[in-house]
Amino acid sequence: MPPKFDPSQVVEVYVRVTGGEVGAASSLAPKIGPLGLSPKKIGEDIAKETAKDWKGLRVTVKLTVQNRQAKVEVVPSAAALVIKALKEPERDRKKTKNIKHSGNISLDDVIEIARVMKPRSMAKELAGTVKEILGTCVSVGCTVDGKTPKDLQSEIDEGEVEIPED
Repeated sequence: MPPKFDPSQVVEVYVRVTGGEVGAASSLAPKIGPLGLSPKKIGEDIAKETAKDWKGLRVTVKLTVQNRQAKVEVVPSAAALVIKALKEPERDRKKTKNIKHSGNISLDDVIEIARVMKPRSMAKELAGTVKEILGTCVSVGCTVDGKTPKDLQSEIDEGEVEIPED
């Protein structure tokens, strides 16, 4: 049997949710039930925290639990940041399926996203992180400054496009 849970201990739980929506308590229960928290209340806290900036987008949420109190913190993925940068209108997830994000974002937006993602990136330099974000742009299906992200990646490799390090 596992050891008894100490409520003063800090526990981090990661949950993938749709922003602004109260997730099913049944999906939260196995993760936070053993910590002595109410899944329904935590679901409402997550919905409230993600409603303003991440409405309709799938984001990862980090729950920091200490003394039976949960602190909600959004940990956005590269795809969520790219889709947010596209500034698309909100959509109803239940009605609109298989959406194609065929917008256009600027290279400056990509660099800003890369700065946010830098701590979680495996790249040595910012240029490598920018190339990772451009790869995400390929999978999302958007263009960067009117070009395909793959072309921009090769231009960065050849030194035609400079990525500022600061």
